[in-house]
Amino acid sequence: MKQPISSDKAPKAMGAYTPAIKVGDFIFVSGQGPLDPATNKVIEAGIEEQTARTLENIKAILEAAGASMADVVKVAAHLEHISDFQAFNKVYATYFPDPKPARTTVQSGLLNILVEIDAIAYVGEK
Repeated sequence: MKQPISSDKAPKAMGAYTPAIKVGDFIFVSGQGPLDPATNKVIEAGIEEQTARTLENIKAILEAAGASMADVVKVAAHLEHISDFQAFNKVYATYFPDPKPARTTVQSGLLNILVEIDAIAYVGEK
């Protein structure tokens, strides 16, 4: 059974998707960007700030599902500019305890944002 997940501390869905879906012991978080949850507008900032805001949005959604960043097992990250990788990675690393989740990071043509991240969390046996 699919259970939709959302949070008042994360941006509202802006299209035909749900911020996250819980199925069994897994939570699938839709791609999140650097949107301010209060305004649903992109924060005007550099890659470090946009990465932090994006990860805070993911964190809020996970918390609404009773999970945490420590439960994340897989991440896909999209960067507008692959040259931002080092700065992105520095901020990213602070959000996840070891062992870090498996991750794919690619350069993508993003619309008015520098980063978008989706995640999969496992909340079964610990």
